Amino acid sequence: MAQGLPSMASLARLCQKLNRLKPLEDSTMETSLRRCLSTLDLTLLGVGGMVGSGLYVLTGAVAKDVAGPAVLLSFGVAAVASLLAALCYAEFGARVPRTGSAYLFTYVSMGELWAFLIGWNVLLEYIIGGAAVARAWSGYLDSMFSHSVRNFTETHVGSWQVPLLGHYPDFLAAGIILLASAFVSCGARVSSWLNHTFSAISLLVILFIVILGFILAQPHNWSAEEGGFAPFGFSGVMAGTASCFYAFVGFDVIAASSEEAQNPQRSVPLAIAISLAIAAGAYILVSTVLTLMVPWHSLDPDSALADAFYRRGYRWAGFIVAAGSICAMNTVLLSLLFSLPRIVYAMAADGLFFQVFARVHPRTQVPVAGTLAFGLLTAFLALLLDLESLVQFLSLGTLLAYTFVATSIIVLRFQKSSPPSSPGPASPGPLTKQHSSFSDHLQLVGTTHASLPEPGELQPALRPYLGFLDGYSPGAVVTWALGVMLASAITIGCVLVFGNSTLHLPHWGYILLLLLTSVVFLLSLLILGAHQQQYREDLFQIPMVPLIPALSILLNICLMLKLSYLTWVRFSIWLLMGLAVYFGYGIRHSKENQRELPGPNSTHYVVFPRGSLEETVQAVQPPSQAPAQDPGHME
Repeated sequence: MAQGLPSMASLARLCQKLNRLKPLEDSTMETSLRRCLSTLDLTLLGVGGMVGSGLYVLTGAVAKDVAGPAVLLSFGVAAVASLLAALCYAEFGARVPRTGSAYLFTYVSMGELWAFLIGWNVLLEYIIGGAAVARAWSGYLDSMFSHSVRNFTETHVGSWQVPLLGHYPDFLAAGIILLASAFVSCGARVSSWLNHTFSAISLLVILFIVILGFILAQPHNWSAEEGGFAPFGFSGVMAGTASCFYAFVGFDVIAASSEEAQNPQRSVPLAIAISLAIAAGAYILVSTVLTLMVPWHSLDPDSALADAFYRRGYRWAGFIVAAGSICAMNTVLLSLLFSLPRIVYAMAADGLFFQVFARVHPRTQVPVAGTLAFGLLTAFLALLLDLESLVQFLSLGTLLAYTFVATSIIVLRFQKSSPPSSPGPASPGPLTKQHSSFSDHLQLVGTTHASLPEPGELQPALRPYLGFLDGYSPGAVVTWALGVMLASAITIGCVLVFGNSTLHLPHWGYILLLLLTSVVFLLSLLILGAHQQQYREDLFQIPMVPLIPALSILLNICLMLKLSYLTWVRFSIWLLMGLAVYFGYGIRHSKENQRELPGPNSTHYVVFPRGSLEETVQAVQPPSQAPAQDPGHME
């Protein structure tokens, strides 16, 4: 044999080594995300998702056209409304510390079909949101250079006037998406480092705006001579709240990243609370100094902050504001592109989406295929489409996800709890399993109060007064009460939104219908509250359940009903496309529907169709097959 060529024996030994390594690599490629994000990382990720282009564009537009200086009240009410939804995400993120956000939360409480539809809508939300932010980033940067990029593109490439398409191809927006996708695919730590950098610059610029803005403040701009503090009245404040609500929708990126958190039970609720507080403080303070620096009616809605400093003679400050806006938009774009492939990964790992997106790179431990594929798709949309007409469409998907998560919290609280598993003779040692689908990853933490009755049963103290409810099977009354609550919330929303305009109800009919539906809504909440809930000692839980989730549901429904009918038509078309994907691919490849009978050395699944969240998937594996925990993954 020629020297330098490997022998057949050495090739055989090499093949044996590769075969021994292959199962470990495949397992890593499919199921492992690195837990490397601290509370600070998650907090800045949430801040980056919320404090973005809305701070520099939305504030001036709402102040001038909708609420006046009372825009700060609109932001305050919107922050409280967002807190209702954020608390639901915080409890789920701590209790089910896996990637997937609203998709996962719906999956474990309502089932596969509803979860797929929510995940399908969240995908569109992130894709359109990323493309819209890139378009705004491109336009803002282009305006700093006198629109030279747009003029060059229209001269050398051309322009067109086609519905739903932009006036010209935005190569700058597509380029920034591709660049951000490349950085995100390098790993969670690279994304986190970039997000830290841009968020720090953005927060420093906001601090600069607030300090210099208060120095330049003129209280006369809130006087009656300039229209007063609330020139549009209470209705203007509430209309501004509907617009400002969407400035806080970025906190769900924290829940989507919970699988990569080092201590999700603590860090996810804390990061959501801190990031929401920082975002609310930034929006309220900036809107305050903006309307104090210049009269609200003279604001430039496209670049209010920079224009306000220009008009006060601080032209140099305008460049600092422009730099801060670019950094803020970068953080939003990174947050969206960071979360998007993780939702796809969760759906693909459950078999509901194409399996190539369930693979995680063995070195970076991020879903590279999903990052690059959906980065290309987002860049394509940003290149060609006019996304202004799709922004309301994005809002509808977000509100629907919030509604399902809030409903899932109520369902979860009244589910029957199971006693904690303990090792038995057949399985000495810890109960572990090799995961074959994403839903198998569920790890629920916490201890229950053994002395309390089962969740879903009537509380013992109320049985003498509500004994007629105790004759039904556990959970039946809760199910009916939840259904009545949802129906009454939809009715209240229709009366509030369409009662005077579309339905043309007389005043007495409007009041009577509103009172009746409100009474039914409150009675359903009282019946739910009369039943026993699950209580956890070592986990974050929302106070005042079912009141807080119910208020969140009611608010979300009202905001959804205020959207245009064209938005609902487009949403219905997108839902039909999602159902086609689910019944054409997902239902046939679903891991939940492909459970094989256990062999002598395979994982054993026990699925309880009406059990608790802990009972959704229970598995026992012989300890000799339990995968070892790699300490390097817990960084």
